[in-house]
Amino acid sequence: MKLNTPRWWYVRDRDHARVTRSLLKPLGWIWAGVTARKIARTIPVDPGCAVISVGNLTVGGSGKTPVTREVLRLLRAAGIEAQGLSRGYGGRLEGPVRVDPSVHTAADVGDEPLMLAQGAPAWISRDRVAGARAAAARGAQALVLDDGHQNPALRKSVSLIVVDGETRGDEWPFGDGSVFPSGPMREPLKAGLARADAVVVMLPTDVETADPELLAVFGDLPVFVARLTPEGAPPTGPQVGFAGIAKPWKVERSLKSAGCDLVDFVPFPDHAAYRPEDLKFLQDRAAIYDAGLVTTEKDWVRLTPDQRTRVTAWPVVARFEVEPAFAAFLAEKIGTDRLQSAR
Repeated sequence: MKLNTPRWWYVRDRDHARVTRSLLKPLGWIWAGVTARKIARTIPVDPGCAVISVGNLTVGGSGKTPVTREVLRLLRAAGIEAQGLSRGYGGRLEGPVRVDPSVHTAADVGDEPLMLAQGAPAWISRDRVAGARAAAARGAQALVLDDGHQNPALRKSVSLIVVDGETRGDEWPFGDGSVFPSGPMREPLKAGLARADAVVVMLPTDVETADPELLAVFGDLPVFVARLTPEGAPPTGPQVGFAGIAKPWKVERSLKSAGCDLVDFVPFPDHAAYRPEDLKFLQDRAAIYDAGLVTTEKDWVRLTPDQRTRVTAWPVVARFEVEPAFAAFLAEKIGTDRLQSAR
């Protein structure tokens, strides 16, 4: 059974949920040790093309998949045959399989690969090396790894870390720094940053600038600011929102900031597989308020075709504040001037 993300993970105060954190600390030490040993002992494979890793240091909710989509868009706009590669979390297929949105469902390949495949060729493969070789054999000049920072199997041309820039109130993207399950970290902050080439800070639309205290955490690493930008306005009229992502409260906040008349909001666990009874519950809630149903694009692709007719998707895309600077950085790292000349 999947559980909702504990909100206290993202509270910086170490006294918050002190007992729970303490009880889970030993498991976090084991998790961190296993991750570090895997990274240290693996010899990365060169797949014969550039590899751009887009990852994060926490277990989710930073915006890495939208950033992956944007990197793919920029590369392909510059004439580079860029293709996505994902593990296919939540899907039944092991791969290597090229994702076909007209054939595959989220139950086959996972929700994030379906999103990637809407704008570029995308592959899923539990074995990243096999997936990379399959993509290269089909003409990939560059591979963009979705969630690749803790996977050392491929030699990376550039490693990007995506960080949630929300620091208002008591929120902090790394919580108290504890490793899963006593906190949100996949590995200690210092270890993860040591393998990064740059940081992408995802700012909410209603925050003007990044928190200087957060930027100071990254030291000398280049930092690029991006924002999740809605592709359109939320649906009109009263709405009941729902989301099964790592930080569903961010969807609720974003919908309200965008002017949605949100009368209720229902959180689900990350990558939730929506059952008929879930949709019935949501429809009953909407009926109480004479409202529509709205969710994220990531959640919408996990619905059945029939369920989609009763729910509105509210898609958002990542856009860099200074796109030319990011494109120039990327071009330098992957060894091509095509991105720079395309600006």
